Amino acid sequence: MKWAFVGASNIASEWMIGAVRALGDEVVAVVSGSAERAQAFASQHRIRHALTDIRALAGLGLDAVYVSCTNDQHEAAVLQAAAMGCHVLCEKPLALDLAAARRMVDACAAAGVVMGTNHHLRHNSAHRQMRGVLRQQGLGRLVAARISHSVFLRAQLQGWRIDRPQAGGGVVLDIAVHNADSLAFLLGEYPVEVMAMTQASGMGQGVEDNAMSLWQFASGLCAFTHQGFNTPHASNRLEILGDRASLEARGVLNQAPGGELVWRRSDGDLSLRLDHDNLYLRGLREMHQAIAGQPHDMATGEAGLKSLAVALAVLESARTGRRVAVDYA
Repeated sequence: MKWAFVGASNIASEWMIGAVRALGDEVVAVVSGSAERAQAFASQHRIRHALTDIRALAGLGLDAVYVSCTNDQHEAAVLQAAAMGCHVLCEKPLALDLAAARRMVDACAAAGVVMGTNHHLRHNSAHRQMRGVLRQQGLGRLVAARISHSVFLRAQLQGWRIDRPQAGGGVVLDIAVHNADSLAFLLGEYPVEVMAMTQASGMGQGVEDNAMSLWQFASGLCAFTHQGFNTPHASNRLEILGDRASLEARGVLNQAPGGELVWRRSDGDLSLRLDHDNLYLRGLREMHQAIAGQPHDMATGEAGLKSLAVALAVLESARTGRRVAVDYA
């Protein structure tokens, strides 16, 4: 497939270029609001076309567009890609509000193209192993889930994420969406209500850089999630707790593969072997499956909309100090 990248981003440079090429696909163009940045990106990665206007992509014979510009620009890019008849892989969060996300999903459906959300964490080996155990009812009745997903946002990734709320900055839109998708992938459901508190602990300027939240699911399960930007010595962890056993995954909420997974049972702890497949490459393989009409585990556009709905409810709860029902409309 022939791809265009809209957004000369760090994730595009560090992960997506290599993943696309590893599949035998080609990146033929990059679009950035800065001509200098577009040209530098194209030169670094040997891309033929460096553009500043997404409309200039028409006529390049594209099959797909990867969108990784700032969150406030996602909608325009996705709508243009759909209008060109291109499949779309969009970074999360899809947009800043549900109405925009719905327009994006609907535009792709109307154009007959596949839309994916780049929720890479579901492609970690630990997530796949955990889902297998859960499908076998290996924990008994599920009681609770805990996610500690607090990091230190390195300097080159800070920028708009820590000081531009109008661009979709803040830790909730950046990380809570991942946590929502991870739990949906594992549990097969999204929360119905949330409660949350946020803070600006020193990194965020006008946006939150730390958030704690409780999520209630229709099944009765409760989940605790911690999202943070300003914790340089924190480790990440994902746990699913049942009445007969539990699963504990450590170091699995990263861009790189790895980590460890333990199945804790009454007859002893069992360490489950994890592969080290590239998460983004696996995600692209799943997208190829979706395009071919085959079974897949890609996070769809609809999945991206639902994870955004959870994050928006978290922000609303923190703002109002109230329990908030998640609106997936």
